[in-house]
Amino acid sequence: MTDLSAPITLNDGVSMPRIGYGTYKVGDSEARRTVEAALEAGYRLIDTAEMYGNETGVGRAVRESGLAREGLFLTSKVWNDHHGYDAARRALEDSLERLGTDYLDLFLIHWPSPRQDLYVETFQALLQAKEEGLIRSAGVSNFLPEHLERVRDETGDWPSVNQVELHPYFNQAGLRDWHRERGIATQSWGPLGQRTGSLLGEKPVAAAAEAHGRTPAQVVIRWHLQHGCVVIPKSSRPERIAANLDVFGFELSGAEMDAIDGLETGRRQGIDPGGTER
Repeated sequence: MTDLSAPITLNDGVSMPRIGYGTYKVGDSEARRTVEAALEAGYRLIDTAEMYGNETGVGRAVRESGLAREGLFLTSKVWNDHHGYDAARRALEDSLERLGTDYLDLFLIHWPSPRQDLYVETFQALLQAKEEGLIRSAGVSNFLPEHLERVRDETGDWPSVNQVELHPYFNQAGLRDWHRERGIATQSWGPLGQRTGSLLGEKPVAAAAEAHGRTPAQVVIRWHLQHGCVVIPKSSRPERIAANLDVFGFELSGAEMDAIDGLETGRRQGIDPGGTER
């Protein structure tokens, strides 16, 4: 099996850790503390977004960590009200200022927002920012194949990453295969199925946790990694932040993977990217 502790190489040659610390719903003041804990635990990928409202706190934690900037992988995202070439460029510059960094390792379009019909133009702004060194890699979040194909047709480039809702209840097997065939990395948001509160108690997860002497959360994170996904679990408790990274000392069997795959419901917990809500 591939060494899952090693970074992946994106389709543009950029190296990205397979596991990172997600900061959704982490307040700006709290972000400083939790990101510090994540960096101390060994995380080197930190995921934030304009919409999260915590880029200032994230940036402060990064700067005060004493770690070299080039040894970290920072991701942020442009929100829907900044679609369009000029607006996206301004949003990127504002994110860089709040984070206190000269560049981002990965910048994502947070949602395709198809009703605006500006996501291709927005992606073109990201590609130009990449040319100028303001970002190292240009990706997207919550895009469907139809959105990705249009981006490729009109810009000539596939995004490097598509960050999507993905967990055992909604495992996106078809989309993962589609991404793989085109060299797009799949990144999982909501990886622990937090919106239901019941995933970690499911029998296949609990049985694998008992068999390997691990927590249910560690089992689910390992499931993501063995499916080839980049995963960004979130917790506000330092001990859980550290535990969520400790997933490289065991391997789920094929039978255990299949059993967890069997939890698939085909139902999203979040918003449908093809709808009009975003």
